[in-house]
Amino acid sequence: MKYYTTKEASELLGVTKRYLAKLCSAKAIEGAEKRGSRWVIPESFVAEKTNRKAPEHVFNTTGICNPDEHYMVDLTQRLADVRTLIDEGKYFTINRARQFGKTTTLHALADFLSGDYLVISMDFQMQMSDAKFRNENSFSTAFARAFENSFRISAGSDRGCVDALNNFTEERKEAGDGFELVELFQALSNLCAAVPRKIVLMIDEVDSATNNQVFLDFLAQLRGYYINRSRYATFQSVVLAGVCDIRNLKRKMRPEEEHKDNSPWNIAADFDIDMSFHPKQIETMLQAYRNERGVTMDTESLAGEVYDYTSGYPYLVSRICQLLDEAYLAGEADSWTHAGILKAVRKLLRETNSLFEDMAKKIKDYPELGTMLRDILFCGKGIPFNLGTELVSVGAMFGFLKDDNGQVAIANRIFEIWFYNLFIAQDAIDSRTYDAGQQLKNQFITDHGLDVEMILKKFVEHFTESFGDRPDSFVEENGRRLFLLYIRPLINGTGNYYIESRTRSMGRTDLIIDYQGRRYIIEMKIWRGNEYNTRGEEQLIGYLNDYHLDRGYMLSFNFNKNKTPGVKEIHFRNHTLVEAIV
Repeated sequence: MKYYTTKEASELLGVTKRYLAKLCSAKAIEGAEKRGSRWVIPESFVAEKTNRKAPEHVFNTTGICNPDEHYMVDLTQRLADVRTLIDEGKYFTINRARQFGKTTTLHALADFLSGDYLVISMDFQMQMSDAKFRNENSFSTAFARAFENSFRISAGSDRGCVDALNNFTEERKEAGDGFELVELFQALSNLCAAVPRKIVLMIDEVDSATNNQVFLDFLAQLRGYYINRSRYATFQSVVLAGVCDIRNLKRKMRPEEEHKDNSPWNIAADFDIDMSFHPKQIETMLQAYRNERGVTMDTESLAGEVYDYTSGYPYLVSRICQLLDEAYLAGEADSWTHAGILKAVRKLLRETNSLFEDMAKKIKDYPELGTMLRDILFCGKGIPFNLGTELVSVGAMFGFLKDDNGQVAIANRIFEIWFYNLFIAQDAIDSRTYDAGQQLKNQFITDHGLDVEMILKKFVEHFTESFGDRPDSFVEENGRRLFLLYIRPLINGTGNYYIESRTRSMGRTDLIIDYQGRRYIIEMKIWRGNEYNTRGEEQLIGYLNDYHLDRGYMLSFNFNKNKTPGVKEIHFRNHTLVEAIV
């Protein structure tokens, strides 16, 4: 059930927070709960008092999504595609970034397959602890007990299954301290032979086990039985789910032969099924929301905007929709509009959630990955997308990077802005440039938005004074980063900004700023001569046309010793371009 804070409920009901708090203290609101020092009020109470029907569904960003309770995209085609692999007897890994819908997919898949297979669903994070991996006996015993519990849930009272499980349990008990991996898999093989239905084994959260040698030996046993499946009964299919690609794990053949290793999971089939949400899928989910809530909204346009920011990353899609719904329930008239999405994105980027916390941890744990991200974002460095390159592989595994026509790119716009904010915040701690923008920001804000011409003028003055004697290499590597540092205090908490990724590796960087409903485009580039500059102006004009704007801005870092720093206005093809030269 959804709950409101007293502030949210008071706005919906037209009463004061204090009045609602008194009702809660007097136990006059059924279902009200005190969480910490604050009361929360059930949605059913608010719906009753406002004569509104409590919605049957909500947007969910925690735990498993259930179509009976949550707004969801249609998973039917995805489940059918996964089933094809299972029908073919494939063993495979669903490795996707955090909060990418892996667990929801596994639960939906178990239901989808239940008519034809006996699906055993396990979770290493819930059913196994680190202590269980200390040796083969402790692991095998703990795995067998967890398997037995999961088996009972799936098999129910089926007599053949119950008998097979009882025999499996007896084998475990009889072996005692000698119940190790060989004995475990012999017992599993006997069970698979005795059960009347084919068994599909699904294990979630396998990342919690990947640092343990005994788990690698477990995978090797799975591999051995898979290879010899014509001689020994075994699982129809095994599905492992986690962030890591288990195929990349290596198992030492013998401790004394450190240089000889092989993958214990090299029999796994490729899992290339797209688990991101497409615009049409998002639109279908929004249509279900619109029909249930009676909201007037352009579902196609909104779905496209949500996709533009998220590239279909499931958690990000659901969280933005959740924030829009909260704004709607709070009575914000522009909730399900372009302006509402901009507000939701700003709120999302400011909040602390488990996804962003994990991203920050990964950057701390992999400093070389952070350096590569900085090079892409601030220097426009082009890096070929090749999963054989360790850093690229790690970044893609974490969901930070994607393949953009053979080049490495940040996975989505939300992540890109978040990484910019992270790195700029790190640099701003001891930055004269950030401080300069902070001190002058009130000069740059007008009743109509941002005075970008003044921003450029003051930045040129600051850069010339602070960095005018630096070598060309410094300017080329740091110019764009310093400008982003300079404008960050203006946008912080009020606007959004992002880089148009298709221009980052072309010697120029198009910065798009959304501020109080207005959009500004600033092209940042390295000066390469008049011909190159003219071509850049033409490209910027085309980009302004795409956004229906008649005014654009250019920031050129010019290495010509005879340059004249400053700001000038150019009229070009019915557009006005304001160019700043550093």
